[in-house]
This record gives sequence, C-alpha cells and structure tokens, in this order.
Amino acid sequence: MPSPLSISFVVPVYSGEDYLERLVMSVESIRDDWEREGAPVRLSELLLVDDAAIDGSPAKIDDLAAARPWIVALHLSRNYGQHAATIGGILHSSGDWVVTLDEDLQHPPERVEELLLHAVRHQCDVVYARPIAGKVHGKRWRDGSSRQVKRLTEWLTGTPTLHLVNSFRLIRGPIARATASVCTHNTYFDIALTWFTQRVSGIEMNLSDKRFMQTGRSGYNLKKLVVHAQKMLFSGQLRFLPLGLWIGAALFLFSVIAGIYVFMLRLFMPETISVEGWTSLFVAVCMSTGLISIMMGICLQYLSTLVLKAHGHPTFFTIDRSGDRQIVDWLENRTAIAERPVAEIPHISDLAMAERSGVA
Repeated sequence: MPSPLSISFVVPVYSGEDYLERLVMSVESIRDDWEREGAPVRLSELLLVDDAAIDGSPAKIDDLAAARPWIVALHLSRNYGQHAATIGGILHSSGDWVVTLDEDLQHPPERVEELLLHAVRHQCDVVYARPIAGKVHGKRWRDGSSRQVKRLTEWLTGTPTLHLVNSFRLIRGPIARATASVCTHNTYFDIALTWFTQRVSGIEMNLSDKRFMQTGRSGYNLKKLVVHAQKMLFSGQLRFLPLGLWIGAALFLFSVIAGIYVFMLRLFMPETISVEGWTSLFVAVCMSTGLISIMMGICLQYLSTLVLKAHGHPTFFTIDRSGDRQIVDWLENRTAIAERPVAEIPHISDLAMAERSGVA
C-alpha cells in the first residue's frame, strides 16, 4: 500500500488570540479522523506564522506548538503583511498539498475535504473556496467593489482565474513552494501561481467574516486595498501594452500613404491644394508620433519581459499527479457513506448479530 500523502496547513496570524485555540481544535479533529480511518492522506503539520501580531498571539502560538509536536511556530521579525506571512509559511512547509486559511475561523478547516475532492477528481493544482456573493462581509458595497476590482484586473492582465482568488485555497505542495520562492515584495502570489499551472478552479462556499460583521473593522483598510490592487495589476503582463505598438505602426503607415498622396497632388494637381504647408505639417506630425509610439511600444514590451524575469517567471515546471487516484477513491466512498440515509447505514450491533447468525 502506498504511503499516505501529506497536507500542510498554513495560517498567517496578526490578531488571532481569541481564535487560535478553536482553530487548532478544528484542525486536530480533522487530523485525528484521518488517522483513525487510515486515510490515504494525513495532516502532517499546522504552521502558525506570527506576523508581528498586535495581541497575545505570539505566546499563544508557542504554547500550542509546545503542546502539539505537529504544530510549527514561525515568528516573523516584523510585520510584513498577510501575503508575505503566507508565503513564508508555505516555504517552511513540506506537505504534498498546502492549505492556506485565515486565523479567524471564517475559513472552516473541515471544508478542506471538499477542496481536496474537487482537486483530485478534476486533476486541479489549485482550488479556491469561492464565497457566495455579498455574504463575506455582510455589506454588498464591500464585497461588490472587491469583486469588480478583481474582474477589472483580470481583464487588464489577461489572468482568467483572478475572480476565483481567495485566501482559503488548496495548492499542490511543489507548485505552492515554487511559487512562493519566486515571489518578491511586490509580486501577487495568486497571479504567480498561474505561471506554474493552468489547472486552477474554485468551488462555492458560504463563508463569512464574522470579525468584520461584529466589530466593523477589517484587516484591510482603503490604503491596503489600493496597494493590494496595485500588486495584482503589476504582477501580470498588461494585455494592452502591444496596443501602443500597433497604433504607432498604423499611424506611421497612414502618414507614409498620406505623404505619397500629397506629393502626387503637388506634382500633378497643385491647384487642388488651397492651404500651403498645413498638409505637410500634419503628415510630419503623424509620422513622428507614429515612430515615437512604435519605439515606446517596443521599449514597454522589453520592459515587461524584464519585469516578468525579475519576478521569476519560469520557462517550465513539472508536476506529479499520480497520487490523486487513491485520494479520489477514499473521499468519494467517504462522501457516499455520509450521504446515505441513516436507515441504510448498518449499525455496529446489526453487523455483530449478522456475523453470529452466519449472514455476514
């Protein structure tokens, strides 16, 4: 029997003192269930990344790690932000799969099985939990504006999966760590994931940010949201960059044709030119503007290539998906049993009686 695949949970922590105990208990329950059932997948580690937390989270993380050897406590030297803390946790992970989730229980750990089943059933490398529209923060303007910014950035960068993005995600371990290793301080992690795989999907879940609903405070103020959108925009390759090059080329071609036409008029029908000098000036302006646009377009294309190289855009990447089959069989069988009516599921006493009577 092949050895079970491992899963690492990564949780960035900034103000999670009131939630960490319950979060760990939920994760521990999943871990115990998988071990008890002999699952082909095991929860190998929970990495709690202290992003210079502003409450008592650092001490709480250390206490939880001391009591449970499978919990890894990581303390960042200063506050770097949620994305950086997530990347740091991923780089310290070792699992065949990596789950990232928030500290405040808006991402229920028990829903990971749904993400995993979807991933292995459809051979996906990244699966996001997609919150139902308008349900996350309880304010339609907040959720709607976030959704529209993602859609706009998706169109501008040509990244078709950006609308799926959420911090509750399941990623194949090698891809997660490769992506994290190339991220700089200005790289948007989820766009960098698309450099390594196109097999990105999402499943809808009823997720809600209870902390925001109760306190009205979010970890992202307007300034942070703008920086967030800026990272998304500049981590991708803007799809309209070649447009300047083609507009410049069209303008230059037009000026050449117009120049030839005016020259022929000057030679053969000079009487048709009523204003001297204006036409030649117009042609000259069009030609110079076209040349400038062409040169700027070429420079921007080169610059875009250099930026992607600086971001660590890979030439290729290999991945092994051969272990998915064993997880599919186990999870589908587990789901089928869970969905059966109670009357159809044999009770342990019924099985014992059947054995004694020789039926089973």
